[in-house]
Amino acid sequence: MIRRTILSLSKASDRLASLNITLPPPGLPKANYNMSCITTSNTLYISGHLPILPSGSLITGRLGSTVTLTEGQSASRLACLHLLSTIHDRIGTLDNVVKVNKIFGIVSSDDDFYEQHLVLNGASDLIMDVFGKEKGYHARSAIGTSVLPLNVCVEIEAIIEVKPGCYKEVEI
Repeated sequence: MIRRTILSLSKASDRLASLNITLPPPGLPKANYNMSCITTSNTLYISGHLPILPSGSLITGRLGSTVTLTEGQSASRLACLHLLSTIHDRIGTLDNVVKVNKIFGIVSSDDDFYEQHLVLNGASDLIMDVFGKEKGYHARSAIGTSVLPLNVCVEIEAIIEVKPGCYKEVEI
């Protein structure tokens, strides 16, 4: 019943409020690149985002040995919250999102772990809850790897279409 009520709301900002979600502050790049997001025309190309806890520590480890599927899904959702924060920072409000085109996720996992696609459901479910079917359905890739930067268990990036002229230019 609650999910139906949330999905009936038309604005992403209203959905965030209904879900009791407060976006974390936007993060800074962790390496030699200047921006977490590049804008071309009406498309945002969002760099990989990590699962950063409110304390500033990272969710680390590998799926299959030190991180459970449920923990991985939570980490995926958390990384996606940081990604949403970057979008919000760049375009002023998530209501300016026209369409979530693609989510790309990389999962640090053991060689015999085969559920990377399920780990990414944490991010995809959040996208669907915030944007609904029309704007939130997206293409997705879930890739497994043996290690990720800073030993995080998951990294999420995205390609998002936004309303014309809504984004702020960032000086390089």
